[in-house]
Amino acid sequence: MSAYAFDVTDQRDALEAAIAADVRALNVESEEIGRLFASRHDVAANDFRALLYVMVAETEGAPLTAGELRRRMGMSGAAITYLVERMINSGHFRRESDPRDRRKVILRVADHGMAVGRAFFTPLADRTRDALHGFSDADLQTAHRTFAALIAAMREFREELDDAEG
Repeated sequence: MSAYAFDVTDQRDALEAAIAADVRALNVESEEIGRLFASRHDVAANDFRALLYVMVAETEGAPLTAGELRRRMGMSGAAITYLVERMINSGHFRRESDPRDRRKVILRVADHGMAVGRAFFTPLADRTRDALHGFSDADLQTAHRTFAALIAAMREFREELDDAEG
């Protein structure tokens, strides 16, 4: 092995370690922002987690049923029923018939939930836009592919953990 190949490998390892550290830091900041959202809008931490799960699923075009939300959150059937009812009564969620299977009911973020989320997170969106302003479209495309790969790896790992648990 040449010294050059060793240096490239070390650089690659250092870059991958830096990205892993960045993901952890991003998770910590995200958790803290979520805690602040929950406290300012008088919702429990699990309510906020549920809201995120439903929002992400909607964005990805794969809305969740209460049963799917229960599995993802690791809660009992009774606990998820209570959470969903509380989120519906507070105007954060709404139920809707699944257009692919009318026997299923999916969860959607209600107008009130969207308005509350938009009001809270718009300043973060503005800061994100400002932070990304100096990056080229090619840089942003690379970053997007990187995040997509990291999310896929994390989902695969979570699914393996879920399978080992169940």
